[in-house]
Amino acid sequence: MQYKQIKPKKIYEEVAEALHEMIRTGQLKPGDRLDSVQQLAENFQVGRSAIREALSALKAIGLVEMKQGEGTFIKGFEAKQITFPLSTAILMNKKDIENLLEVRKIIETGTSAAAARNRTEEDLEVMKLVLEEMKTVQGDGELGEKADFKFHLALSAAAQNPLLSSLMEHVSELMFETQRETRRLWLFSKQTTSEKLYEQHVEIYKAIEAGDEEQARKAMLSHLENVEEILRKYFEENVQK
Repeated sequence: MQYKQIKPKKIYEEVAEALHEMIRTGQLKPGDRLDSVQQLAENFQVGRSAIREALSALKAIGLVEMKQGEGTFIKGFEAKQITFPLSTAILMNKKDIENLLEVRKIIETGTSAAAARNRTEEDLEVMKLVLEEMKTVQGDGELGEKADFKFHLALSAAAQNPLLSSLMEHVSELMFETQRETRRLWLFSKQTTSEKLYEQHVEIYKAIEAGDEEQARKAMLSHLENVEEILRKYFEENVQK
């Protein structure tokens, strides 16, 4: 039996989620002024830095505003802003996603070209096995997310560049969380399906297998641009800009 791994939450995340829940349930209403950072720290029995980070997270998704010399206030918001978990809300902040996708384009297109140039037969076999796994688990969101992530890490290893692998690892957690949400958007999008996502990874693999650096770069860029387009449409339809 497989058990879902439990990821420990940081203190500021717990504070942010507690405040988020108070907003969602109406305990805190638009226009309400929050206690001072010091008072909130005492109430939650945490450090002031955790309070500041929590407020910054809520500000990022448009639920609070900070007025110089006056304090922090609950903003007016649409119901759809608080219908999904806070962790997703923070993750799906439009500017943060744009920044992350830009980083991914810079790193992963170059990594794909390097993989096409330096990959070994063993690297190809690992990527092929991950693709088979990805095809097998279509329809299973959690397993699909893991297979997707494993493919990108296998591609990074195939580049034979420890620095690139280190950079990929540095953003791995955010990438995994983003791909989790992105995959769900793909699955529920009218334009595409999980099969389409699989096919895009196959195209990347074929270019790397052929040793075609330019095509590998283009295939990865095309994949990430498609992800970006799906997210753009999602924001237009569901999330306040």
